Parts: sequence; structure tokens; C-alpha cells
Amino acid sequence: MKKEEKASISIMKIICISVLLILISGIGVMAVNTQLNDVTIVLQNGYEMTSLTSKTKVSDILKENNIILEENQKTIPDLESEVKAGENIKITDKSYQEVQIAKIAEDGVETSLNQLLENYAPITEKIVVEQVVIPYETITKNADSATGDTTNKVLQQGQDGLKEVTYKIKYQKEVEIEKTILSETIIKEPINKIVQVQKKETARSASARTSVTYVGGKWTYSASDFDLLCAITAQECSSSYEGALAVITTACNRATSSRWRRNGTDPLSQYKAPNQFCYSIDSHWKRRLNGNYPSQVKQAVTDALNGARNHNYLSFRSAGTHSGVNIGGNVYF
Repeated sequence: MKKEEKASISIMKIICISVLLILISGIGVMAVNTQLNDVTIVLQNGYEMTSLTSKTKVSDILKENNIILEENQKTIPDLESEVKAGENIKITDKSYQEVQIAKIAEDGVETSLNQLLENYAPITEKIVVEQVVIPYETITKNADSATGDTTNKVLQQGQDGLKEVTYKIKYQKEVEIEKTILSETIIKEPINKIVQVQKKETARSASARTSVTYVGGKWTYSASDFDLLCAITAQECSSSYEGALAVITTACNRATSSRWRRNGTDPLSQYKAPNQFCYSIDSHWKRRLNGNYPSQVKQAVTDALNGARNHNYLSFRSAGTHSGVNIGGNVYF
């Protein structure tokens, strides 16, 4: 082989090696200039996987990792969002609502995510059928001219009726938050109590007239007025029997107090007095009418009308607004 040919081959080798070195260097520079992000992908079942990727768009990162969303799934952030190194991509159900950690500006207390999520607990509904007592009404007959042996005489004993009520009840975290009547069926009609009295007392409030019988230290109301008494009592306090009894006791104490008799001589008239109880302050008590109150409230009102008391106070406020004796969340003084 001639020297010129050998020299030509050597030059060709040198050129090829140089080209290869240039290509390798370029690839190395590209690799150095490409930024890789460490992104965590959290699957719906809670499994976490880490992806080292040069992609920044959520949909591209999922595609790169061969992850395909189902129809009922979504990502947080959404598929078109960009993510940075150290951020998470969360795959969850479309009905899921993300709640951020909030700070309460007033006192600077930080609320945890778990505490906030409790406010978003699912609401469940149940259809419940209950048997509810229909209180009998007391009918009074005047006997002003009657002799002493016929005055305040029971002519007919009363008997409670019974009805079947179908409710739709909503629960959140197993706590009843709403109760709606769907239907009512009378099983047994009540039998009215008939009492012959010397005088039918009528207590007049500022907003309405209440018919009530007061015999032997006991008040007797019509079924509708009794239901109203229970509704107002429940709105003021329905957490316990003692709490409900404390509320109705206050009204009873006022009815027999010379200081408060200007508002009426019976508990319901005291309840209706302007700016004293919830009756004239708001209308929230209306949703508790027609028996929408716990049985312990009805029992407390019944006992109070028959003479039961659990304190001697004439006023109360919500706990924390006044000093006094705390009964069922209200402070009495």
C-alpha cells in the first residue's frame, strides 16, 4: 500500500473519531441542561410513587408513567397544571373536595386539616316511623253558680291518643341534624278531659291570648299550647332533661312572682312576653312544633306544669355571657 493511501485512511479515522467525540459531548451537554424534577404521584388507594422526570405538565407525567385515569377520577392539581420539583400529584374521586389548612385571623390558632374535614362529613338520610302520643285537651266548664262540691270537678277523664308519624331524618357523623315529617296516621283519637271549674282563667300576653286552667297548683293547656310550650323549651335547651326543666322552671317561677306577673300568670304567657324568650326574638322554635323535640323535653314540661322545679331563679343566659349556676348549658341567676 502506498504511503499516500495510508495517510488518507489515517485522516479519515481521525475525522470519524472527532465527529463521534463531538456528538457524545453534545449529548452530554443536553443531558446536563435538562432539569429532572422529583415528583410524587399519590394513587387513589393511598399508594405513593416517586417519578424522576423532565416533564412539568400533569398529563405528561402520568402518560410517562403509564397511568390512565378512570372516568370517575381526577387529579389535584388538574391535568393541564404545571408542577414543580417536590410537589405532589394526587389521584382521587371526582366528588372529592380538597380542603386547605386555614388560619383563624382573630386569635392566630391554626386549624388542622383533619378538623376542617370533619365539617365536610357525608350526610345520610333515613326514613323512620315512630308512634307519637297525641296529648288530650282539657275542656273546662264554668260553674260560677255551682255549690262547692261541684266546683273543680273532673267530669270526664282524658286519655292520650296515638299517631304513627313517618320522618325523614338527616344525620352527619351519626348526629341528627334535620328531621322532617313526611306523613301522619291517626291510630287512636285522644279523649278530651272535661273539668268543671268555678272560673276559667285567661292569661293575656303582649302578642296573643292563651287559654289555661290552673287547679291545685298545676297548669293544664290545650294540646296545641302544650306543643308550643315544648317547642319553645326545646329551642332554649334540649340537650338534657335537667336543662329543659330549668328553662320551663324559670317561666313557672316568673308566673308566680309579683315582679314578673305583668307578663302573665302562667308559663306560656311568660314565654310569649316581648324580648324575654326565643318566642319573640326569632322564629327558630317553629321548626320544633308538632312534636319535633326530644321526649325528655316533653317530660320536663309535663313535670314542671305539675309542680316540679329544679331551681329558684328568674332569669338565665347562654353560658359564658353571665355569671351564675350552669344547668344544661345555660347560666341561671
